[in-house]
Amino acid sequence: MRSLNYQIFLRKEREGGYTVIVPSLPGCVTYGETVDEAIAMAREAVEIYIEELREKGEEIPTEEGLLEYTLTVKAHT
Repeated sequence: MRSLNYQIFLRKEREGGYTVIVPSLPGCVTYGETVDEAIAMAREAVEIYIEELREKGEEIPTEEGLLEYTLTVKAHT
């Protein structure tokens, strides 16, 4: 068994809590009331996502070769 690393993004919601997305796993989205809970929920969601891919015989995406960059643009607001 090998370890896989996935980048996650947590977005603070106006009504409270955090939505978490896993960009490398399309549709892998979860939620937690606190940062710690959101991270725990993300771990569980990723594990389930990977298990479902494995059961279907599909390729498990990795982030090997992924480059991260933050793009800044000017916008009239």
